[in-house]
Amino acid sequence: MHYDATDNNHGLKYDPFKAIVAPRPIGWITTMSAAGEINCAPYSFFNAVSDSPNMVAFSSRGMKDSATFAEETGEFTCSFATFELREQMYLTSMMLPRGGNELEHASLEAAPSNFVKPPRVAAAPAALECKWLSTTPLPSRAGITEYYLVIGEVVGVYIDDRFIQNGLVNTAGMRPIMRAGYDHYFSVGSDQLFRIKRPDDNPMAPVLTRP
Repeated sequence: MHYDATDNNHGLKYDPFKAIVAPRPIGWITTMSAAGEINCAPYSFFNAVSDSPNMVAFSSRGMKDSATFAEETGEFTCSFATFELREQMYLTSMMLPRGGNELEHASLEAAPSNFVKPPRVAAAPAALECKWLSTTPLPSRAGITEYYLVIGEVVGVYIDDRFIQNGLVNTAGMRPIMRAGYDHYFSVGSDQLFRIKRPDDNPMAPVLTRP
């Protein structure tokens, strides 16, 4: 099939866009308002956007608490959801009244950050502490703005020592979960991990190898 994405006349039960652009890492964003209110919500429109310096971004449909609080106080954290924490992540996606604490709602313990005020999810195997840089509206060609892109610079990193092995982070060992389309998610384990060397690293080396 081939359809006009502007009219979205795909004829399917649901819009397939998010099922195509997948899997997407989940940024479990925790923010704090100027009044000290805590918000924690998972964002699948999330990713790293720079490594010099380290930067991440998440996209919010409307100025929800995460985007509003990040801009208000200039800080946020991003914890990473795992298969073990899938139910808690689901619970933090529920719409609570503004200022409602999703960590408490999901029975999640908060851990203090070292470089910013918003806490991280204590049970998460890794977290990034970020300083807010900008919030950018994302208008369509028709001039309609539904989403806002929030960018932060990473100023602190937490990694559970259990997942540092031979000087490397064992990402697959964390079993991160990622968003697909509809109500589908992906979980990654060590058996799915493989390597592809860059062509300029060693032109004579095998392209595909297992770790």
